[in-house]
Amino acid sequence: MDLQSMRRFAEKYTVDSNEAIEFKLVRRKEDLENDSTSFKPEMSHQIYGEGEKIFGYKDLSIKIYYTAGHLNTYVGTEYTAKVDQKKFDVKADNLMKPLSNVLPPGFTTSLDEFCSVLEKEGPFKPMGELLNVFSTKDKDGSLRNFEVYSGDVDTEGFKSYHERIQTFILFFIDAASFIDVDDNKWRFFFVFEKYIKDGTQDYAVAGYATIYEYYAYPEARRPRISQMLVLPPFQGCGIGSKLLKTVYDAYIPDKAVRDITVEDPSEDFVRLRDFVDCSHCMKLEPFSEENLKKGFSESMATEARLKFKINKKQARRVYEILRLRATNVHDEDEYKKFRIAVKSRLNIPFQKVEQQIKKLEGKSVSEEEIKAIVDYKSKEERLEMLDKEYKQLEEEYNHVISRLEKIVD
Repeated sequence: MDLQSMRRFAEKYTVDSNEAIEFKLVRRKEDLENDSTSFKPEMSHQIYGEGEKIFGYKDLSIKIYYTAGHLNTYVGTEYTAKVDQKKFDVKADNLMKPLSNVLPPGFTTSLDEFCSVLEKEGPFKPMGELLNVFSTKDKDGSLRNFEVYSGDVDTEGFKSYHERIQTFILFFIDAASFIDVDDNKWRFFFVFEKYIKDGTQDYAVAGYATIYEYYAYPEARRPRISQMLVLPPFQGCGIGSKLLKTVYDAYIPDKAVRDITVEDPSEDFVRLRDFVDCSHCMKLEPFSEENLKKGFSESMATEARLKFKINKKQARRVYEILRLRATNVHDEDEYKKFRIAVKSRLNIPFQKVEQQIKKLEGKSVSEEEIKAIVDYKSKEERLEMLDKEYKQLEEEYNHVISRLEKIVD
């Protein structure tokens, strides 16, 4: 077989793992035949490798189904052809081993068994403490009801339930990893949709968040949001902001909590957090339109921390978003003052580099040695980077502002 033939052969038996995988949250047996209940992963490189390719199959389908409340799991594979190892001296990729490494024990590979479990398992009852009840409107205008429950590793059923749901993060949160649920500093928040099934109240899991309660000297705590995920069938209807607000509401009254931080947030989470924090802070006097135009102040940082457990760095970001919202961008002078206020913050790392350079120059270090020691940038490079970073920030801020306008209206 020549090189070109080998390439064609490889392409014929190679599939995109993101396209091959199909998830379902199954409430009724009819959902198994309903394509509208299926959803795809955003990524699969943490399961099937960086290339997100699977070799050795034609028309491959990997079905990962969960019962919507209890999260009992089925995994099945289908394909129209598999590469013949004896004929071509190449081996098809193992489909099940990478999945079995991350799925909790006890999943079935029999669809009939899965259907039997679905029919027998009965209504799901959430564990933990009920913290919040809210409703959202579906795209067709119908009302959907949700409840948020919280607990820790000692809450009955929480550890095993988290073990079943955490596999989703590998498909929807980049660089995600499983947490050590035996550590009693973890706290869990689960959001469920409450609905009627066959005349009986039932629940379907919609998403969850994990929080690690770090110690903060001398006698305080600093909760860090580690993971937050709203499953795709529930995205786009405000559940993420409701879940995040519930997390805040759980910690805001606690005087032992200094502030709430976030671990390696994704772009989507940054936007969500910005929206929630801005919706909180825009009600505070230090963030009034008059005060915003005077610049960032300690009173803004203090009020944001005391009232909503927002740390100073995030309070500064909130200030910039709300100041842009209060700025008439068509007024050249007003808009320029805003840009200067933001760029002055963005320029701080460059100023620190300049201070390092001055110290090194005083020690008779050559220009080549200075460039090797510090992250040296010419003035033109710095201005270009500042301008690019500012434009990106303004675009991000405008997304948040657009959403804020909807709640104000």
